[in-house]
Amino acid sequence: MALAPLVAAPQPSHRLIPSRFPPVALFESAADAADLEAVMELAGWTNDRLVAERLARLPREEWVFGRPNASIVMAAFLHAPPMGARFSGPDLGAWYGAGRIETGIAEVGHHLRREAWARGLSPQSRQFRVYRARLEGEFHDLGNQVQGPLLDARDYGASQPFGEGLRAAGADGIVYPSVRHVGGTAVCAYRPSKILDVVQAEHLAITVHTDRALIEVTTLTGAETG
Repeated sequence: MALAPLVAAPQPSHRLIPSRFPPVALFESAADAADLEAVMELAGWTNDRLVAERLARLPREEWVFGRPNASIVMAAFLHAPPMGARFSGPDLGAWYGAGRIETGIAEVGHHLRREAWARGLSPQSRQFRVYRARLEGEFHDLGNQVQGPLLDARDYGASQPFGEGLRAAGADGIVYPSVRHVGGTAVCAYRPSKILDVVQAEHLAITVHTDRALIEVTTLTGAETG
């Protein structure tokens, strides 16, 4: 498959993370790579075989530490979904985001609804923290792949090896049309060192139903956050 043209990532990108995974300021305090390894061992992260293996797969020059929300960035790569994601396999995660918060909501709402179907729960609600980031680099643009196998709504059989091939070749990432939000743009970033200016923004409660496509969103404040 011919390589896609290179473009800049949407700025800023929006990433939604379930609030049940609270931020742990582990990487923020490290001053260098050796210090980071010691901090991870002290916190017990290296006792997790998968985390240790993923860290070993991530080039040392890509380790992010000593800056705000470094742990949020590193967690995206070290805590990968068991079956992987659209453009990344289970062996190493990636930073997935969206050009608009509405697109990010549609993406997580889709997966929350699938979980609701599997568990027989409706409605299903979950709280999410929104993080905004500036993504540097040049990203392969799949804007002309709307109907192609790389954006199949259910099957990642073509997209995962495609993405991992780009990562192995040193690519910064991929920009692509959101499969869950018509007109929306999503991004997959492979280089932690180029995920910059990460800040926590909104805190949202998202509710979905298995019998309709509606996604209900409430902005949480004060005592409701956490």
